[in-house]
Amino acid sequence: MREIAAADIVAAVSRLAIEANTVLGDDVLAALRQALQAEEAEAGRRVILQFLENARIAREGGLSLCQDAGFALVFAQIGQDVRVCGGDFSEAINEGVRRGYREGYLRASICDPVSRRNTGDNTPAVIHTEIVSGRALKLTFVAKGGGSENMSRVTMLPPAAGLAGVEDYVVRRVQESGANPCPPTIVGVGLGGTLERCALLAKKALLREVGAPNLDPRLAQLEGRMLERINRLGIGPQGLGGRITSLAVHVEMMPCHIASLPVAVNIQCHSARHKTAVL
Repeated sequence: MREIAAADIVAAVSRLAIEANTVLGDDVLAALRQALQAEEAEAGRRVILQFLENARIAREGGLSLCQDAGFALVFAQIGQDVRVCGGDFSEAINEGVRRGYREGYLRASICDPVSRRNTGDNTPAVIHTEIVSGRALKLTFVAKGGGSENMSRVTMLPPAAGLAGVEDYVVRRVQESGANPCPPTIVGVGLGGTLERCALLAKKALLREVGAPNLDPRLAQLEGRMLERINRLGIGPQGLGGRITSLAVHVEMMPCHIASLPVAVNIQCHSARHKTAVL
């Protein structure tokens, strides 16, 4: 049994919270540069150039990429031979969020849903845990902005809808979202499972390297078709018109009940912020 100190988890989450909010991933930057080459609308090109400049300023100055520093999500893969010592696992993650958002001067955006009173430190985080083999702890921190999250949906299609129905639903969701999720977006799609599992699949799809196709040829083809249709909508960067409404569509799938066809769409803005550490 390998022991990992709760204090090390606190330090890792704090660092990841700051890095995720200040350093845009190389895959996202590459996707934006490709979008700049493909975008024909002058307004859209100017927007993408501003995104790239914003990313440079944030990285060099240690500044938040967006005023919305997001809801703190942590995906934790816990090796079955790992024991956390010296503190509670969930509390260690939340303390890391508190420290990271305080020390990184990041906006606290989490509030009571009824009173709307801010919790003041961006906690509690949403923590998704998975027990895996091994002696390591993998932590992936995600800063999920509210604007794009608000455009996300889960539905239960009839099985007869098939892949054509799935495709139509996803494209329509992006079209109805318009400029609200700050396009160009990354579209995470969950297919199958149950209501809650489908939503989680869509969220996890956003963690894939931007534009990397699903290894299942059927899903890779579905991703390509949906991206092509989405980029024909004409919404464009920041909704100002153009060819590039989305940078990628990522689909994750699992089996479902014979009576249902769950579909979830989790939209991510152009500032796709997540970082990973392995302890």
